[in-house]
Amino acid sequence: MQLPAAIAGPPLASNSWLITPNVGLTIWTLVVFAISLYILNKLAFPRIRDALDARRESISDSIDAAQHTREEAEKLLGEYRERLKEARTQAEEIVQRARQTAESHEHEAREHGQEMLAEAAKRAEREIDTATKRALDDIRREVADLTIMATEKVTRKTLSDADQRRLVEEALGELDFSSLSAGARN
Repeated sequence: MQLPAAIAGPPLASNSWLITPNVGLTIWTLVVFAISLYILNKLAFPRIRDALDARRESISDSIDAAQHTREEAEKLLGEYRERLKEARTQAEEIVQRARQTAESHEHEAREHGQEMLAEAAKRAEREIDTATKRALDDIRREVADLTIMATEKVTRKTLSDADQRRLVEEALGELDFSSLSAGARN
């Protein structure tokens, strides 16, 4: 079948069957296309649609799971930050308590050291007093012995024990030992 010249347009330089329209071929092409479209619509497109739906659902589930995981991660991150803040606060408290304890121990050690120094000073003072008393007693004895020797030489005779003691007591009574003990303490 030939198309009228008005529809077909100007004749082409080449008579190729691909370029020249053929109504029979066009109708068969449309019939085969319709049958192919029907077969694809019945067999392939539902499977493709199901695969796309499954893929869409899988992606949607993955997005939901990722969103849920992200929310959990943010929640855990918040909890971690809160615990970290608490740990820092506790660490600062521990450091502060350690400083206070160290200061307390230092203060106690100072007080104990001062108490020990005061006690040592008192002990030294008692020892000095004791040594001073011993020294004064030794001096008294020496003075008594010297007084007896001097008295014997002066009187050229030996005195009785009672006379010697009376003379020593009188001599010691006249001596001022308080000035010696005050001088020994300085």
